[in-house]
Amino acid sequence: MTTIETPAPQPSGTLSSGNRLLTLASRYGTFVAFLALILFNVAVTPNFLSLQTLNVNLTQVATIVIVATGMTLVIATGGIDLSVGSLMAIAGALAPMIFMGQFWPVENMALAVALAFLLPIAAAALFGLFNGFLVTRFSIQPIIATLVLFIAGRGIAQVMTNGNLQVFKNEGFQFIALGRIAGVPAQVLLMIVIVAAAFAMIRYTVIGRQIIAVGGNEKAARLTGIPVKRVKLFVYMISGALAGVAGLIVVARNSASDANLVGLGMELDAIAAVAVGGTLLTGGRANIVGTVLGALVIQLVRYTLLANGVPDAAALIVKAGLIVTAVFIQQRASKH
Repeated sequence: MTTIETPAPQPSGTLSSGNRLLTLASRYGTFVAFLALILFNVAVTPNFLSLQTLNVNLTQVATIVIVATGMTLVIATGGIDLSVGSLMAIAGALAPMIFMGQFWPVENMALAVALAFLLPIAAAALFGLFNGFLVTRFSIQPIIATLVLFIAGRGIAQVMTNGNLQVFKNEGFQFIALGRIAGVPAQVLLMIVIVAAAFAMIRYTVIGRQIIAVGGNEKAARLTGIPVKRVKLFVYMISGALAGVAGLIVVARNSASDANLVGLGMELDAIAAVAVGGTLLTGGRANIVGTVLGALVIQLVRYTLLANGVPDAAALIVKAGLIVTAVFIQQRASKH
């Protein structure tokens, strides 16, 4: 008699080779992509290893990383913030108006410059708090709540400046974008400080654990005594403040403030960096280091295409492909 042997069932908890590959891709895919881009550019792109190229890429990615860090915290709670680009425009419009004396006569320029840093960031943080208020007080879905300022915020910035370009020059204010400390661009050092602070907060503090808990299971978090509303207000406020910082860097770098262009599309770059970096868009996880790598991958893709004669529009298509791939891998990996 012929016997048919049936394969022994896999032990519980083991993964098939396909599932194992998805898991590895979700964990290390961003780093592998980052390494592949570097190796490709080393081999193909002239002068890629020069200090000038390093400086260009780091200064271009700094604002994306700063905004994406705040976005990571919001997404970790299960939310999203579409208003960051518009808040950059508001902060970028407000700062020059302060030290150029458009609100009151400037008598002490040092004080005016200090206020040009502090007030726009505070204003952006308050707008972020407004987003959080809509989400927590009225239970409006985050994508709708932040869409309000996505639309109205840029209009506010345009009204503030009458839609005009504000050209200025002030070395004290522009140090945030053009200055160097020990040879390192000030904006890059600021980016590192912000990323390190966010990483430490998520990893080692109570509020960091609460952020993850709220995104993982909001109902359970509430039942365990976590102040869910305050946590959400906090992350939206931080997201707004960091958007304000990024807005100041952009206008300081350009020596001009254009409410029509500052922060335009930044919300998409930030969300892309978070998604590519491995933070689940459904909440419950905050991969700060992954977000930085995701932003670097997005920047390197754009640089690689431009350096090799491919139109900038192609970078948008590749960026969209990266987001779809990242989300697909996350969803498939989370099911196993």
